[in-house]
Amino acid sequence: MTQIEFHFNTPERLQYTCRLLRKAHARALRVGVVGSEASLRQLDAALWSFSESDFLPHSNAADEAQVQAASPIRLHVDPFQLSGMDVLVNLGDEVPQGFESFARLIEIVATDDHGRMTARQRWRQYSAQGYALKQHDLSKVAAG
Repeated sequence: MTQIEFHFNTPERLQYTCRLLRKAHARALRVGVVGSEASLRQLDAALWSFSESDFLPHSNAADEAQVQAASPIRLHVDPFQLSGMDVLVNLGDEVPQGFESFARLIEIVATDDHGRMTARQRWRQYSAQGYALKQHDLSKVAAG
């Protein structure tokens, strides 16, 4: 069964996602990121600029198939195009279709009202399907 985690109270959602992807890449995990076209474009740009010393090899839907297949981090609006990845990161508002084919799903939740509201809806959907959910309150991590 897919392990589902909610990382919530994320003040800098894109920067946090970049750090999370850096950590996963260091562990040799293959990560797919799903979300809206706009959020994936922003993440793509952030991955190129968030660190002067780190390069995170990634691809998006516009890249050639062989580039996508070789990329340890793939960005795509369609989660079905991310099969074969170890982890799925959701930056979208909806439960990603096919999430159950991934070993792990990470939901990144910002601090805004819309992000919280849609995360609560996803939480209820996963819970109703019998998933045991883990939560990571990033406001407590920052304060501690």
